[in-house]
Amino acid sequence: MKIKLAESYGFCYGVKRAIDIAEKHENSLTYGPLIHNKDEINRLKNGFNIGLAEGIQDIKENDTVVIRTHGIPKDELKVLKAQDNKVIDATCPYVTKPQQIVEEMSSSGYSVVIFGDKNHPEIKGVFSYAEGEQAFIVLDESELQELPLRNRVAVVAQTTRKPEDFLKIVNALILKHKEVRVFNTICNATFENQDAASDLAKDADVMIVIGGKHSSNTKQLHSISSQFCNNSYLIENESEIRLEWFENKKLCGISAGASTPDWIVQNVIKKIKEIKIEN
Repeated sequence: MKIKLAESYGFCYGVKRAIDIAEKHENSLTYGPLIHNKDEINRLKNGFNIGLAEGIQDIKENDTVVIRTHGIPKDELKVLKAQDNKVIDATCPYVTKPQQIVEEMSSSGYSVVIFGDKNHPEIKGVFSYAEGEQAFIVLDESELQELPLRNRVAVVAQTTRKPEDFLKIVNALILKHKEVRVFNTICNATFENQDAASDLAKDADVMIVIGGKHSSNTKQLHSISSQFCNNSYLIENESEIRLEWFENKKLCGISAGASTPDWIVQNVIKKIKEIKIEN
C-alpha cells in the first residue's frame, strides 16, 4: 500500500507562532488550551513546564500568562492586563482581524453577522468585541430570517469554516439588505489544507485525518475527505489506528489539522508502515 501526504497539511502560521511564543516563556500558564491538540500541549507541559489556566481563578499574582491562539473574550483580557501578571498575547493575527472588524463595524452602526460555532472559543472572543446589541452568530443561512438586522450589515467568518458555506450566508444577506459589507476572514491556510485534502481524497482508498477531536479545522478536513472517500477516519495520534482500515487498500492519503505537529504525523506514518510489514 502506498502512503501519500496531502500537498498542504498541518501547522499553520498562527499555531507555529503560538508554539514559538510558548517555548520562549517557560514556567508560564496558557489561558485556555494554547491550541486544539492535547499531545502537543502535553509536550509543552513536560518540556517547558507550561501549565493551563482554565479561568481567572487559576491565575496567581505574578504569573506569566500566554493567551491562546483562538483568543479570549475582551473583558477577560482587560481583567488580566489590569492584574499584576505578565500577559503574552499569542492570539493568531488572523483571529485578531475579525475581532477588530466586529468592534469597528458595530460601533459604526452596522448589524454584525458572525458565521461560526457559538461554542467555539474563537467565536466567543470575536463576539465579545461587538458594541451594543447588534451582533449575531449563525451557522446556517436559515438562521438569518428571524434576526432583527438593520439595513446596513457587516459579515465575518470563523477562520476555519468552509468558503462555500460562508458564501451561502453572504448571498442570503445581499438579497435582503441594502448594504452588506463582506469581510472574508477565513484563513488562507484553511483554504490550502481543505483543497489539498479534497484532491487527495478523490484518489485515496483510505484517508487518515490527524488532529484534535475538538479542532474545528480538523473536523472540516475530515468532513471534506468523507465526501470523496468513504473510508475516511479522524484520529488524534497513532494509538487510534486500526488494522482493518487498510485491508485491500492501495493508496492511503494523510492530512492533518492546523494544530497537528509534524512529529505526530510522522508517528502515524511509521505505525501504518509497520502494519503493512506485519501483513
